[in-house]
Amino acid sequence: MAKGKDARVRVILECTSCVRNSVNKELGGISRYITQKNRHNTPSRLELRKFCLYCYKHTLHGEIKK
Repeated sequence: MAKGKDARVRVILECTSCVRNSVNKELGGISRYITQKNRHNTPSRLELRKFCLYCYKHTLHGEIKK
């Protein structure tokens, strides 16, 4: 039988520089990635450097709430 709370949870990573520049609507959007993390090993928010399709460079992507 499966337990009620799984250790692996799905998280959404969002570009932090696109969020700050979202006032300008001509940029096109905000870069987002979907990944998984282990909630027991990483209880804090996840931050990774990923490639942003709108900034055209590697930027810091932080975990957001669903």
